[in-house]
Amino acid sequence: MNKLARYQRIADQLEELFQKTDNFNARMATTCALLHHKFNYYFWTGFYSLIDGQLTVQTYQGPVACLVLKKRLGVCWASINEKKSIIVSDVEKFPGHIACDSRSKSEIVIPLIKNNEVLAVLDIDSKELNSFDDEDREGLEIIIKLLLEG
Repeated sequence: MNKLARYQRIADQLEELFQKTDNFNARMATTCALLHHKFNYYFWTGFYSLIDGQLTVQTYQGPVACLVLKKRLGVCWASINEKKSIIVSDVEKFPGHIACDSRSKSEIVIPLIKNNEVLAVLDIDSKELNSFDDEDREGLEIIIKLLLEG
């Protein structure tokens, strides 16, 4: 099965699960758990929310995370500033990359935008270089749209 079809199956699962609650935190936690355990190249999967101008970790799966990301640095802040998804094939080559875990080698970040305002980002790291591509981006954007619709 191709990656995009896999993401669509996960989106279908999430849509059914989301009918059980409108609680956004519960939906984020379920999204993290499902994604993290469905893709073997996901090393860290989580959400950072903008709270009082800071990017603060919320729910996640994987090793201990940075609790607050240094302001205006790294892939997550770049995604917020550009209001778009960002794929980084090699995090060591990304200017200002924040290394919460030195084992992370590549990353994808999807912003959660509602009413033209970025609320949070979905951040996923891999221990391998070049793990993420446009199919990951497209599939994750479908899932984030579903998450925001609730």
